[in-house]
Amino acid sequence: MTLAAPAVSRSVVEATELPRIIRVRPNFHVAAFGLMKLLPARFMLDRAEERGEVGPGTTVLETSSGTFGLGLAMVCRLRGYPLTIVGDPAIDAPLKRRLEHLGARVEICPKPSPVGGYQRARLDRLEELRAEYPNHWVPGQYSNPDNPRSYALVAEQLAETIGVPDCLVGAVGSGGSTSGTSSFLRMLVPELTLIGVDTQRSAIFGQPDGPRVLRGLGNSLVPPNVDHSGYDQVHWIGAAEAFAATRELYARHCLFMGPTSGASFKVADWFARRNPDATVVALLPDEGYRYQDTVYSDEWLRAQGLAHAGAAEPYEVVTPTEPGGSWTWLNWGRRSLGAVS
Repeated sequence: MTLAAPAVSRSVVEATELPRIIRVRPNFHVAAFGLMKLLPARFMLDRAEERGEVGPGTTVLETSSGTFGLGLAMVCRLRGYPLTIVGDPAIDAPLKRRLEHLGARVEICPKPSPVGGYQRARLDRLEELRAEYPNHWVPGQYSNPDNPRSYALVAEQLAETIGVPDCLVGAVGSGGSTSGTSSFLRMLVPELTLIGVDTQRSAIFGQPDGPRVLRGLGNSLVPPNVDHSGYDQVHWIGAAEAFAATRELYARHCLFMGPTSGASFKVADWFARRNPDATVVALLPDEGYRYQDTVYSDEWLRAQGLAHAGAAEPYEVVTPTEPGGSWTWLNWGRRSLGAVS
């Protein structure tokens, strides 16, 4: 057999922006990203350059507490744009160092806003920076339509490798990956089931905002890029369930991922077992390197009271605010947020 010569990538971004498609059971696949937010960061900057919004001397400003900031820092470094990231204490010291080593300036908002939490505080500081930098560009991952549009490449990759799945499952933060990937797949198969994975005390799907142990998904505000009318089911999953699933991903499947991936995997696994004739894909957005001293530490889990598997099955609710334990789900039925809440 003659093997085709591997393609040579023009940059690390091009080489790593798409996921690995891995079958974990006959009807269950995962799309495992090294750094999911590389794709929208690159795509959004490409479009901005094409429109003339970014050029020599432009400073890029953005709010992020995690992987979008890292993806944007990589793209800006390779293209020579100065970057300022406005974050919050969720940016731990190792991530802050990684951003700074890539030339990014990192500002941390130390206190949450009384309304809207850290997300609101970050956005307020971002507005102040816009006035300080006349020649600037803000990607705006939560509202920029180029964020969900970037996931056409993921939809194409899935369709060409395993075909259009019956069900797509993914964590929801900005709304880009789930809303974007599903919208393109539904051009081929409109009946595709979309399941959004959120966490308790996130405002995205109608719960009141509050402190959250599980980070990387959820939001204190409702991002415009979340197309609520696209979701068939919504799950609110707790930290214990997500952390245990993250450890299971590594122990059973050798996939070293972060807790946002664990949350997506947990829900997708549940749906795949209940629907053995359906092809299910879980989007796994983050690797586990940031969590070696937390989620992958038995001592840390015990100290947090999270060294257990949590609920084995979700409890079905009829409204987002109905109590139901640490893992609940709602038959969203492709309705608007107002229609459900």
